Amino acid sequence: MIFGELDITITRCQRKTVSIFVERDGSVSARVPEEITKEELTAVLQSKEYQIHKNLAEWTQLNAQKIERDYVNGQSFLYLGRNYRLQLTNDEFKGIKLKSGYFIISKINKTKAKTYFIDFYKEKLREKLKPILNRYKGQLGVEPQDVKVMELQHRWASCTSKGNLNFHWKCAMAPIDVLNYIVAHELVHIIHPNHTKAFWNDLDKIIPNYDKQLQWLKLNGAGMDL
Repeated sequence: MIFGELDITITRCQRKTVSIFVERDGSVSARVPEEITKEELTAVLQSKEYQIHKNLAEWTQLNAQKIERDYVNGQSFLYLGRNYRLQLTNDEFKGIKLKSGYFIISKINKTKAKTYFIDFYKEKLREKLKPILNRYKGQLGVEPQDVKVMELQHRWASCTSKGNLNFHWKCAMAPIDVLNYIVAHELVHIIHPNHTKAFWNDLDKIIPNYDKQLQWLKLNGAGMDL
């Protein structure tokens, strides 16, 4: 939907209110009630126009921190909130090693470095998710149907209407406290599909400092890339 100078992606779903998001790539999306008319939606967007442009300005400022990484000696890469430098070695082996504070890749396989990093993050994230999920799903009394680590484009994680949880492999770059927040956030969505007051109240019960973790993602999310 074109609104002024903005191209807004509209998703209709079972909800009562309109929620507008500035995605991590700077695009704008909105989740809206299934029955809302074009005229009603336009009126809502007009009432939120100032906030949308304010959020876009904030996105532009935060993304000034985006890092263009090259797969060369000394380049830093995030893992669990800490930077590790890349070291290319003459030793021949497949994949990536994390040893003595360095990510190590064989020079002969340098062209496959990005794939190796993604595989590394996926594997490590699956390991880290298990105990976190077990802890918080017990506290909330919920049970996700399925849990996947995958490419999610512009979202850190998602919860489907069937209770399936999906996590972006880039979540492995975040500190454990932030990862705890991401997991808890999606588990609470099994109870509350939308970001209602009840949603935030339940999240606050298990992650009392979630504002701090959310702020970390806002400030550092642009740098969580390959």
